[in-house]
Amino acid sequence: MFKYVKHLNYPINIRKKDLKMAKLLITQFGGANSELAAALRYFSHKYTMPDERGRALLNDIATEELGHLEMIGTMVHQLLENATIEEIKDAGLESYYADHKKGIYPMNASGVPFTAAYIESMSDPIANLSEDMAAEQKARATYENLIDLATDPDIIGPLLFLRQREVVHFNRFKELYDYYKNKGY
Repeated sequence: MFKYVKHLNYPINIRKKDLKMAKLLITQFGGANSELAAALRYFSHKYTMPDERGRALLNDIATEELGHLEMIGTMVHQLLENATIEEIKDAGLESYYADHKKGIYPMNASGVPFTAAYIESMSDPIANLSEDMAAEQKARATYENLIDLATDPDIIGPLLFLRQREVVHFNRFKELYDYYKNKGY
């Protein structure tokens, strides 16, 4: 069961439009290393965990990833808000606009729509946890790339928060991985 708290994990208050940054950030909404991919991956993997400890951890982190998805969606929305057609064209977003206007759509920065092919699930908890750790490392690296490209502190602050959560998730998955390895799984 979930309890939705109607506030973001980190406050998002972007005061300046930046359509080029929105075009880049969308990758963390629906790209291969996105929050959406992570949430679906971890919800799928929780069923392969051999005990409640593993199922609870995967469920908790999957749920947190949905909160991160909401943060990224909010950031992209705020970056696009009040954009003119000329600004949309100048940012190279006319194809996006044609299909979605200013709606938030799960895709990567190159425009490739989200696909379930980004994730894998096996009935092996060690294999799945290995994928989970790799996913967190890829997401961390993606956030670092986005931070390198950002110049606005209103964008950098939330990205630093999200990057740090990837590190925490990796460490939690690693602890569980080591626990199961020691148990002989």
